[in-house]
Amino acid sequence: MTNTISIKLLNCLARGVQSLGDEARQRVTAFVESQLSADGGFCDKSGRQDIYYTSFGMLLALVLGIKLDTMRMDDYLQQIDVYNLDLVHYAAYKRCRMLNRLAKSKVGFAVKALQREPIRELTSFVAYPNNDMLSPYSQFIIYSLLEDTNNPTSQVALSSYRTADGYTNTPNGQAASTNATAAALMIKGQSEGYDNTEAMLLRNMQHECGGFKAEPTTPMPDLLSTATALFTLSCYNVTPQHSASEFIEAHWLDNGGFAATILDSESDVEYTFYGLLALGAL
Repeated sequence: MTNTISIKLLNCLARGVQSLGDEARQRVTAFVESQLSADGGFCDKSGRQDIYYTSFGMLLALVLGIKLDTMRMDDYLQQIDVYNLDLVHYAAYKRCRMLNRLAKSKVGFAVKALQREPIRELTSFVAYPNNDMLSPYSQFIIYSLLEDTNNPTSQVALSSYRTADGYTNTPNGQAASTNATAAALMIKGQSEGYDNTEAMLLRNMQHECGGFKAEPTTPMPDLLSTATALFTLSCYNVTPQHSASEFIEAHWLDNGGFAATILDSESDVEYTFYGLLALGAL
């Protein structure tokens, strides 16, 4: 079976869960369960059901052993107006469909979960990240979408987004970003093989505190950038320059969830996903 990005994410999350003690795992599980909506999906920061957050919640539920009401989830997914979704939310919707099949399945992941599904024309979405469907992040979302729906993937041209020290989401941009570099490296790894030469570009972006900044000029590292960078490096079997354990721990809140930065006091399923992903990538 193809080792898709979604499968790599699940495996990394599972390692993150395995690194927790019993009490810590119970706290994280209780928080994720508290984010479930009565209608089947997961909630955003404001407490409203949201397909983007549901994709993170479902990944967490599967690795934490949280029992999902798959029939209710089917009902929720059927109510979504997929033709008015942007690329990111459409990809989240398709990933949720795949994960819900997995939640129903006892055996046969490749047959029951990764079945072929038709998708919308890739040029038909109402919006794309950075208003550019060719940027590394947009192409990463598209590549994951094609994998999740068992559609053929193809080579991706990223040369115009390459800088001296990484990748940017702006054509011919000057300063590399963690997000764009991680996205580009994941695409290259999945499509061309995980040659760790270019992964050193991402490794060099790590701050001495253990975290990664979104951009060189960003005031402080954040959990999203750190988790995506650590996950990408782990896929390349590249060890980070600095230990990230204390950085990740500093973003873990008393309610069991994780915060975006050390200045935030709220958590949600998205950043709890990033917290466990970062732990699993150590």
